[in-house]
Amino acid sequence: MNTLPTVAKSRLETSFLTSVDSYIDHALSHLSLSDGLAERIKACNSTYTVRFGVRLRGRMYSFTGWRSVHSEHVEPAKGGIRYSLLSDQEEVEALAALMSLKCAVVDVPFGGSKGALRIDPSEWEPHELERITRRFTQELAKRNLICPGRNVPAPDMGTGEREMAWMADEYKRTGPSDVVNANACVTGKPLARGGIAGRTEATGRGVQFAIQSYLRDTNEPGIDGRRDLGQMTIVVQGFGNVGYHAAKFLSEDDGAKVIAIVERDGYIANMKGLPIEEVKRYQAAHGTILGFPGATSVAEPGAGLNVECDILIPAAMENAITEENVSAIRARLIAEGANGPVSFGAEQALTERGVVVLPDLFVNAGGVVVSYFEWVKNITHISFGLMERRRRERRNLQITQAMEAMTDKPFPEDQKDEFLEGGGEIDLVRSGLEDVMRSAYDNIAALKRSSPQIKTFRTAAYVIAIRKIADAYQAIGI
Repeated sequence: MNTLPTVAKSRLETSFLTSVDSYIDHALSHLSLSDGLAERIKACNSTYTVRFGVRLRGRMYSFTGWRSVHSEHVEPAKGGIRYSLLSDQEEVEALAALMSLKCAVVDVPFGGSKGALRIDPSEWEPHELERITRRFTQELAKRNLICPGRNVPAPDMGTGEREMAWMADEYKRTGPSDVVNANACVTGKPLARGGIAGRTEATGRGVQFAIQSYLRDTNEPGIDGRRDLGQMTIVVQGFGNVGYHAAKFLSEDDGAKVIAIVERDGYIANMKGLPIEEVKRYQAAHGTILGFPGATSVAEPGAGLNVECDILIPAAMENAITEENVSAIRARLIAEGANGPVSFGAEQALTERGVVVLPDLFVNAGGVVVSYFEWVKNITHISFGLMERRRRERRNLQITQAMEAMTDKPFPEDQKDEFLEGGGEIDLVRSGLEDVMRSAYDNIAALKRSSPQIKTFRTAAYVIAIRKIADAYQAIGI
């Protein structure tokens, strides 16, 4: 247990940090920054390796974890913690850099951080995983790497609400000086423990808003001139939290057909569209999507990305599309639901072929945006909408009565209740997320449109993010 797979990572997997650095270097070529400042922005400020033991099953087990802080130009630093046997320091540093850029591009006032614990959660019983998580939290707290005002973790691959609740509780037990705001030490918590409605779905919802923003932009060609998602076919790689919610919202809200879902052990496909909720229930019951009734199953690891579609959403791991498999990609638009799924070399090849890539630091920013909302809720101790909901309901009632008086007709009953509703926390969270995603897209698209030398959305997003970080550093005299 808790050992690395016998097969070492491939060369392409270990190049994740190099790929991120290459994207940063390319963006820096479009900016006039001093060499020293550019170097400061590119490198992680610090990376801590923690090793600790936990007595379980009658013996001592040792664990290794990391917490990397890329930038503290704004505090607190923010970023998820993943549990994975494949995690290492390079991966954590690359993800921390992406977090800095992501927060900057969507105007969320956080620096970038990331963490990981080298562990396979499925190997441990829940009570054992709780003890491991609490010990990891103790190690982070000793180094101020979990704190409402300094460093705020969140869920990532292999972690979720449960782990965040354990971490928040353990942080309180360490005796922080700011007990009142201690709940803000992590985000992604259950609602009963200070979480916020809409956090679980946030990244997948953000993917939906990102794609909608692109298709709404008449300055861009859309997909073969088409802009109606109801006419689009979609392939989703990764059917975890992000991939599931993105597929669910795009199919249920927008009418898109999800024709294939790709997982580690293969993929399922149906050209007429897959019923997302039924697939999710099947996966929960069988531990795989393969064999789902009414779909073709292909039990071939790594396959499925080459299914022809309008939109491909890689929502699994980094380096899913590299120079080795990019020639097989037959999508017209790629929306990066995962962090770093398209390598630097692969994007160059895709751009030459006219394939549009919407970059991760924009597309999957929904999670950190709603994490910010949760952090604000924990710091202010006021639920979203508490101060305004009844006022909005009274205003809407007055509008309804005025319309009925003007038209001498009753307001349609099938719409009246929804119109009068003042909006709960989930409605406000979704509205705020959509506004942030639309504004971020508009800024990225405007720069790309006004700068002929900037050819891709990624370069435009990186330029915007780096410029904001540089301005913040210069403002404090660095």
